[in-house]
Amino acid sequence: MTAYALPQIGALPVSEIDTAAVLRVLQPIWASKTETASRLRGRIEAVLSWATVSGLRSGDNPARWAGNLKELLPAPAKLTEGDNQPALSLDDAAAWFADLQDRDGFGARALEFAALTAARSGEVRGAAWDEIDLGRALWTIPAHRMKMKREHKVPLSPAAVALLKAMPRLDGNPLVFPAARGGQLSDMTLSATMKRIHEAKAARDGNPETGGYRDARNKRPAVPHGLRSTFRDWVAERTQYPGEMAEVALAHRISNAVEAAYRRGDMVEKRRRLMADWAGFLTGAKARNGKVIVLGAKG
Repeated sequence: MTAYALPQIGALPVSEIDTAAVLRVLQPIWASKTETASRLRGRIEAVLSWATVSGLRSGDNPARWAGNLKELLPAPAKLTEGDNQPALSLDDAAAWFADLQDRDGFGARALEFAALTAARSGEVRGAAWDEIDLGRALWTIPAHRMKMKREHKVPLSPAAVALLKAMPRLDGNPLVFPAARGGQLSDMTLSATMKRIHEAKAARDGNPETGGYRDARNKRPAVPHGLRSTFRDWVAERTQYPGEMAEVALAHRISNAVEAAYRRGDMVEKRRRLMADWAGFLTGAKARNGKVIVLGAKG
């Protein structure tokens, strides 16, 4: 709302906000940032709905989707179908991760943890210390915080455990990666961190238009959610781990029988090796047939 709505319509009385005003907010980002724009539309609708029942405006809600904006904007599903979030190239992953580790702040550490765990931004930003068992190197995300509304266990690599052990714990704050004012980091914080890394690399490349860290297919700058696609590509192209294991690691919906198998103790340990190999890849190693070969390791 602060980044996109207020600059366009923040000065207007709620009684004067109409469909055209809502479109001024949404249209510039509807195709390029579809998920963000879709969430923004819902929040504008909620604010205007409150204003209506509070007697501050009257008439139809101009941010309503059905029978209104649906007729003026492409459906989000059509825009996102087959168009994954821009992902890091596998060949760039280790260099990008090194650049990330050179940055300070909770936002950078949250993005680093997201990369190491292949978790969604919201899962990482909401991570609480009581979800994490450092002794067992296991992060258990409760069902209410998961997209699929099912508890998800993430085996933590030694790199992820080391990151967590180095994090300060703020008195009275249960969050692993709190914002400056104590609440959750915003999704924009992780996006901004990744954008700055991209821009710094583009400047080093001497070409802001084509340099930096870009998706190998669509040439767009990589974004945090694309890290999950990079992980999935790595499993498929650089390892012999089964695809189903990657899908469980990503908390995607798969058959109950397959998921049940991968929830068993032995499969959790196999997933632990998967995540350790992934961390090794990000830090300059490759997994081959279950063995990790370190590239350029310092003696």
